[in-house]
Amino acid sequence: MRPFLILQLRPETDASDAEYATFLAKGGLCADQTRRLRLEREDLPADLCLSDYAGVIVGGGPGCVSDAPTDKAPDEARAEAAILSLMPQITGADLPFLGCCYGIGILGHHLGAEVSKARFGENVGAVGCEITAEGRNDPLLAGLPERFDAFVGHKEAVQELPQGCTHLLRSDPCPFQMIRYKSNIYATQFHPEADAGVFAERIRIYRHRGYFPPATAEALIDMCHASDVTMPERILRSFVARYG
Repeated sequence: MRPFLILQLRPETDASDAEYATFLAKGGLCADQTRRLRLEREDLPADLCLSDYAGVIVGGGPGCVSDAPTDKAPDEARAEAAILSLMPQITGADLPFLGCCYGIGILGHHLGAEVSKARFGENVGAVGCEITAEGRNDPLLAGLPERFDAFVGHKEAVQELPQGCTHLLRSDPCPFQMIRYKSNIYATQFHPEADAGVFAERIRIYRHRGYFPPATAEALIDMCHASDVTMPERILRSFVARYG
């Protein structure tokens, strides 16, 4: 099969490596079935052709699309600009795309929706997601229960459903947990790849990045291990199965 292109924005090598390993494990992929690009430290290849790939998967990161340019670290700004430069081709051709956490801001911003911290940003933790009426007919959500928990921790959110998008999942803290543009372009506010161990490690890595008071890190880690978060990874697996 054609490989999946995995685009990452995490400047911390341990977090980036762990995220990539999780995409492989939860997606049912081998490393030779992917091409990994760490955009915070490398340019997009000049000869990159998105049609050579089965799909594009975008990971998370500590930055926010809505941050002022002067507040963005150079490596984060570089990665964001690189992904945004690909979005016209992805949306224009309806290429398979799964944006995880940061990716919903990328997609929403590209489509002209407001992405901000005004409302719907979430504290680190597990949140109950509900499938919408339209979501019940989406192939990536087939077989999932009407309600399940997912790990979140995002300072910003789309403030409205972007024009042309289908609303697939909602939660009480954030109405737009998962959206689809056209037929093949998906984005989630939550982390579909994250289980308790993955999220606990990210809490340790990002404890001083403003997501939560650092002194609460161990309590949040205990919360992760006490949570029942097993369904979101099936969305990632379904994306790989459908387009691979």
